[in-house]
Amino acid sequence: MFSQMLQAGLGDFLFVFIFFLVGILMPLAMIIINFVLGPRIWGEKREVTYESGVAPLRTAWMQFGASYYLFALIFLAFDVDVLYLFPVLLAYQKGTAFSELIELFVFLFILTLAIVYAWRKGVFKWK
Repeated sequence: MFSQMLQAGLGDFLFVFIFFLVGILMPLAMIIINFVLGPRIWGEKREVTYESGVAPLRTAWMQFGASYYLFALIFLAFDVDVLYLFPVLLAYQKGTAFSELIELFVFLFILTLAIVYAWRKGVFKWK
């Protein structure tokens, strides 16, 4: 049966199937091991919010200002843009066309406009 799969060209998919199987079975095995070996103590500390080993000062249901979320979204957008630039710059080193360099500069110009717009709106000022 395995030789028939190889002749049909499905041998390459065997590795994908094994990878998929390991990806499903590993988390299931971890959950089962945790259930079997994990402690079953239901004390008062179980319900307490835990953050980096520091005891909580207030309740976990505190509100954050909208500027915090706006700052986080802008950081995320520029972080993704920088991640886009790495493969583009690596591909450009291989001697691609001049038009791709122009496209890169247009992208950087639009990114710069977004930074200037956010700066003028006062997003980067923490209140």
